[in-house]
Amino acid sequence: MIKKSFSYIGVVFLNFLSLLPMQLLYFISAICYYILYYVIGYRKTVVRENLVNSFPEKSISEIIRIEKKFFKYFADLTVEVIKMRSISKKEVQKRVKFTNLHLVEAYFSKGESVLACTGHYGNWEWGMLALGAQLSKKAYVIYKPLNNTIFDDWFLKMRSKFGNVGVPMRQTLRSLASTRNEATMFCFASDQSPVRGEAHYWLNFLHQDTAALLGLEKIALQTNRPIFYFKLKYLKRGYYEVDCVPICPIPKETKEHEITDTHFSFLEQIINEEPSYWLWSHRRWKTKREYAS
Repeated sequence: MIKKSFSYIGVVFLNFLSLLPMQLLYFISAICYYILYYVIGYRKTVVRENLVNSFPEKSISEIIRIEKKFFKYFADLTVEVIKMRSISKKEVQKRVKFTNLHLVEAYFSKGESVLACTGHYGNWEWGMLALGAQLSKKAYVIYKPLNNTIFDDWFLKMRSKFGNVGVPMRQTLRSLASTRNEATMFCFASDQSPVRGEAHYWLNFLHQDTAALLGLEKIALQTNRPIFYFKLKYLKRGYYEVDCVPICPIPKETKEHEITDTHFSFLEQIINEEPSYWLWSHRRWKTKREYAS
């Protein structure tokens, strides 16, 4: 009961913060950066380890530069996500621009469905929110529910305010079946970590042995729906561009694990171009192959 009360208080506080103008939120973000990085050291060890292992060719000074830039962006990302609660459709469309969305709409115009994937790169939350405001058909966004149901409900309402439908990961097949007669887009986070016992495929990603989820590939092979990658680019503070890149037009013509290898390779290329905007604080490599089964 006490935990639930604190959760409700937290939601009220976040809703209040969301009403503040972006300029003030970015001022708060700058303060949070110094606290997170220099005072608390939030997951600093995790971030440093991930960066060192991912970029063995870089010097420690280069690693620290990326690390600091990441934490500055992470603070910005946090206030941008909070702003989702009150941001208007017009504002999010101004801040997130899409290129090549017409390629997706071309399938919709023929009554066909598509699949999409992206990584935890840049402000993927704003990207999905803006997608709901732009797309002519419904986007079903697969997500991993939070343990705290109050905050999970808060996030779900924010994410679906412009038409997206949130689908808990374990309900993906049920949602696919219930929408098979309509043109839709199902969106996957391509860099989610499998839980122990579900890590059945491993690949080399950022110089590391990495467990990969096969859900996107399995569904693509079952449905033969074309796959797009949403390549998000950071333009400047609070502004992004999302390029809708077709990466697999005919899934049934691919070899085993080719789809999974392709979208991980695409994400790796994006990260290598500008590393600071990926979610380095995530314990992406906590599952080891020898302990996976």
